[in-house]
Amino acid sequence: MSIQPVLPSPHGEASPGLVRPQTRPRRHALAPLPFRFTAQAVEDDTAQRQAELFYLQKQIHSQTPMVIVLEDGEQLEGSIEWYDRHSLKVRGRQKTLVYKSAIKYMYKLGEAGQ
Repeated sequence: MSIQPVLPSPHGEASPGLVRPQTRPRRHALAPLPFRFTAQAVEDDTAQRQAELFYLQKQIHSQTPMVIVLEDGEQLEGSIEWYDRHSLKVRGRQKTLVYKSAIKYMYKLGEAGQ
């Protein structure tokens, strides 16, 4: 006994046992954005990001003792070991990974906090 698939005829007609699936209307994969950023906003964001990266690299290289004040008021003291787009690794009494979104502000140890 052999099993053979049921194929449509070359004229577009289906064999009697073949059931064609219903076609669904196609949807666009991506919806259009509600607004677009202007070139000025993108340039300002890039400049701010570059300034942040320069500041962090300078503090890492010089191993500057820092005070990091979190949104909840907690203060961490230590030097920044590394960073990425969303977090900082601070070496103090303990090594701590801090999300940038949780940081209210930071300053060098010995300077007055805000």
